Amino acid sequence: MIQIKKFTFNPVQENTYVLYDETSECIIVDVGCYFDYEQKELADFIADKKLTPVKLVNTHCHFDHIFGVTYCRTNYKIPFLAHRDDLFLIENMVEHGDRFGIPTEAVDPPDEFIDENDRISFGNSELELIHVPGHAPGSLVLHHPEQKFMLAGDVLFYGSIGRTDLPKGNYEQLIGNIREKLLVLPEETVVYSGHGPETSIGFEKNSNPFLS
Repeated sequence: MIQIKKFTFNPVQENTYVLYDETSECIIVDVGCYFDYEQKELADFIADKKLTPVKLVNTHCHFDHIFGVTYCRTNYKIPFLAHRDDLFLIENMVEHGDRFGIPTEAVDPPDEFIDENDRISFGNSELELIHVPGHAPGSLVLHHPEQKFMLAGDVLFYGSIGRTDLPKGNYEQLIGNIREKLLVLPEETVVYSGHGPETSIGFEKNSNPFLS
């Protein structure tokens, strides 16, 4: 059974997730640790739980979701996986950070590109990928149908949706993809978002003003 640990990191208050199972293998999703003490918080949790990180996986590659990629790549010697359509965001990370007044350093390209219908495996566990562009062109949702949860990145939030005024964002595309690919899932599916609290497909289907 997959366990989920959430951290909230960096000046943008981004949610980073560690997913692990009974084998003690884990993946780190959207590693956004920016400050040294955030890197230590993440590393201490992994050490305390005696976990073995095997992959860095990104739902998308806006700068606040990849601040910790270089640290984790160096510290754990693990590959960085993301969708090919977000490569331009990684290449322009320093510029995007400067626009928001957050200095940052460049991140090397992903070691592996992933897409819809691929699987993310670790330990005894496997997650499916759903491509949901609109917030970012490479936005992916990590879905576990058996445990009924998803890591939605910045696609869907509690009572809201991802911004579409960022480079290559598309409001109509995002709304259409959420309705066609996410709202069709069981209503009890828990949604772990890239910012803010958890929600559920049922709650968003019935209450989200952008989706009514």
